[in-house]
Amino acid sequence: MSAFADLAPGAKAIAAPRTASASPLLGALCVGVVAIMLFPLLMCFSASIKTAQEASAVPPHYWPSALSVENYLKVFHYQASLPVYLANSFAVAALTILLCLGLGTPAAYGLARFPVPAKEFVFLVLLSSLMVPYQALLTPLYIMAASLGLANTYLGLAIVHTVVQLPFSVYLLRNSFEETPRELEEAGIVDGCNSLQLLRWIFLPAAAPALITVTLFAFIASWNEFIAALIFMNKETAFTIPIMLVGVRQGHFGAIDWGALQAGVVVSIFPCLAIYLLLQRHYVSGFLSGAIK
Repeated sequence: MSAFADLAPGAKAIAAPRTASASPLLGALCVGVVAIMLFPLLMCFSASIKTAQEASAVPPHYWPSALSVENYLKVFHYQASLPVYLANSFAVAALTILLCLGLGTPAAYGLARFPVPAKEFVFLVLLSSLMVPYQALLTPLYIMAASLGLANTYLGLAIVHTVVQLPFSVYLLRNSFEETPRELEEAGIVDGCNSLQLLRWIFLPAAAPALITVTLFAFIASWNEFIAALIFMNKETAFTIPIMLVGVRQGHFGAIDWGALQAGVVVSIFPCLAIYLLLQRHYVSGFLSGAIK
């Protein structure tokens, strides 16, 4: 026993340098991964502040010889103007978030806390819709929207985005509601709360991170969606940011105006980045509690 005791301090001394040497290596690896991820964004911003000729030069120039804002001015004044396209995208994204939360919350609450007949089968059918490419549904959806007068409207496009995002929203919220302690629900029942009051005062506060995660996913999915927006919005004043990016990239004689395109990409990134940074803490906790069980 004494021999093992004598060896123990030496073993600790040997193990300590390995741990210390592993830390800088892990840090260097993380820095390398971050650099790889940020390099395309850095090149995108670099191209956006070049002149149109320099941005399209072959071979490319990695850094601008002179700073220029002409690409941002072109994007700002493109056709109906950038504020119009931003307003359209924000309006569609806001409606998508409201529909996802308004429809997904009661559906997830019912599947998580009520003895619904064959609810696991219903939940499985709901999730199986994720396997259907939504592009295959755009033609019938557009015919229905046109017959209802929803073509070229924010609501019509938001409904399409909700159809795509709703199953995932229900999945996250249901798991979050199921993790709410039964004791809280029983205490609410003892205090005289009905089902809606339980949802309002107990389950929604407990599932706040999951609700924020659904909000973030719905916003980013709606903000970046292109095909449905291209089909449903055929008026210039109703275009969203992704459609504007396709139009602004057209240069002289069909060439691609890389400077204007990258300027538009930089502008489109900022809302998503700002919302993600604001909700990052809630997003991480909501994703871990709602999606991973």
